Amino acid sequence: MTRLRIKDFGPIKGGCTENDGWLDIRKVTLFIGNQGSGKSTVAKLISVFSWIEKAIVKGQLKAKELKAYNRFLKQLSYQRIDNYIKSTTEIEYEGRAYRISYKRNVFTAEKNEANGYLLPKIMYVPAERNFLGAIDRPDKLKNLPSPLFTFLDEYDHARNLYSKGIDLPIGDARFVYDSLNKIAHITNDNFTLRLSEASSGFQSTVPIYLVMKYLTESLGKANDPAVKPQSIEEQRKLAREIQRIINDPAISEEVRQESLRQLSARYKPACLINIVEEPEQNLFPGSQRILLNSLLEFTNNNEGNKLIITTHSPYLINFLSIAIQGSVLYESIKESKEVTVLTKKLEDVIPVRALLKAKDVIIYQMDERSGTIAKLTDYEGIPSDSNFLNQQIHQSNVLFDTLLEIEEEI
Repeated sequence: MTRLRIKDFGPIKGGCTENDGWLDIRKVTLFIGNQGSGKSTVAKLISVFSWIEKAIVKGQLKAKELKAYNRFLKQLSYQRIDNYIKSTTEIEYEGRAYRISYKRNVFTAEKNEANGYLLPKIMYVPAERNFLGAIDRPDKLKNLPSPLFTFLDEYDHARNLYSKGIDLPIGDARFVYDSLNKIAHITNDNFTLRLSEASSGFQSTVPIYLVMKYLTESLGKANDPAVKPQSIEEQRKLAREIQRIINDPAISEEVRQESLRQLSARYKPACLINIVEEPEQNLFPGSQRILLNSLLEFTNNNEGNKLIITTHSPYLINFLSIAIQGSVLYESIKESKEVTVLTKKLEDVIPVRALLKAKDVIIYQMDERSGTIAKLTDYEGIPSDSNFLNQQIHQSNVLFDTLLEIEEEI
């Protein structure tokens, strides 16, 4: 299991208050909390350290190169969090391939021997993604933040792949892309609109849905030899073989290209680390549920996939509870004599492909006042209703009761 420990980095002061400070990054991981509490900070650190681990495995980066202070900061600057570093900062990351730490200006990386490592595709979906749907030609934009630029690149691939049309999970609508003029459209039985003219909910949802569907479908199948788990030594051997082919003057260009193609196939990503800021943006609660179910289906599609979410929506936690309870129910249904009928009834509530086991889900609450992080308690795997988001709903009821008390005094 991947895990992360943070201290004195940006808004995160003391870090996690349990598990010796370690945050477990499970199949589905949520971060909730007030603005400035560090949700996005943690999500960005997960993306940065996951990428560093991947780059070292592939030979794109050497651990000794990152020991230079500025080289590590450069990786953080991609997410614009390099200025969060302090002299007392401590960050530790433990993945399946490497254990990486940055403590008091010292960077170290040690490999985990014979671990079996699934090469991931890492996608950070920034909150600013709806900007890409609000204009007709996002490909002409300049000076975009690096994560948004990377996301735009994948969005451009997805738009072209699905240019002939694809059904969207919300609004009974369909996405169509005019690849000649590079204009995205939303259409249904009643209207056809440019995406830039559509509702903000469509502008927020279309980019994330298309990119996640595209990336999920582009991953190799679980039984593909190209994506089998490999040890670090095997990965390094592969990197050396690629360099040998590139540098060998006796190999013809045709043979060189074919050899590299076959070797590169073994570097094909086997899983997706999908990090999404506020998937609920601009969406009605019912649409939030449908989009979340789609993201869960994508996550369940491949072994090793992960979904990391930052959110302000209490609905998402409630819908995750449905996915967990539905999974428990489905195990009982499979032993029933009425499997077909009961499965259909379950599908009316939540797609079977979106179900989650309780052990695969974890939710963390961020406290902006103390700079700490705490795991949300659960009851038999179901997330507790007593969370920061539901507490805000309760607070609104308290405020309304106060107004009623004032009214009685008039």
